[in-house]
Amino acid sequence: MTDPTDPTNPTDPTGHAIDNDSGTDYGNGNGNGPDNDPDEDPTDAPGNSPAMDPAMDPAMDPVRDPWHAPMRLALAEAELAVGGGDVPVGAVVLSPDGTTVLAVGHNERELTGDPTAHAEVLAIRRAAAELGQWRLSGCTLVVTLEPCTMCAGAIVQSRVDRVVYGARDDKAGAAGSLWDVVRDRRLNHRPEVIDDVLADEAAGLLTRFFREGHRGG
Repeated sequence: MTDPTDPTNPTDPTGHAIDNDSGTDYGNGNGNGPDNDPDEDPTDAPGNSPAMDPAMDPAMDPVRDPWHAPMRLALAEAELAVGGGDVPVGAVVLSPDGTTVLAVGHNERELTGDPTAHAEVLAIRRAAAELGQWRLSGCTLVVTLEPCTMCAGAIVQSRVDRVVYGARDDKAGAAGSLWDVVRDRRLNHRPEVIDDVLADEAAGLLTRFFREGHRGG
């Protein structure tokens, strides 16, 4: 039986453990993160992340590998966006101890007609509702695509401690590529950023979406 207190086995809101070895094969992308513009096809982890011993496997990345399980949840969430005609981007918010998924979200701009309905914003709103407060101190946001300026602002305002993302967005990214809003030293809150987690799989979702002729949102 899975130990729900084991940080290497985070649980979803139903209490089920996240299987670190599971995940759908989403194919390979070119590693370039597209933005959310429907007309363009951009083709020792600190804190509470699970500890891993690099000596066990020379190929192991101790910074990024611990985030594979929650990123696979975000990838699965991203798939749901396609049904509403939206660009496949998904996000999850983890509790401060890293063991529980507080909320999930995927792009819903086309579905709802809400221009702010990006995956990150929706996940942050739902996590705040779950906790009963706007401050998400200690929490981690895991998202398949580098946040845009709007989402970066929401991340700073929510006081999320850490942002983990998959594919870079060289056209509109605001967490280290085009801009670095989340780590701007002029702001009063600067979360840790971990990039390039399952980036090929995240980019692959986006690449297929646009190649299939979708415009999305």
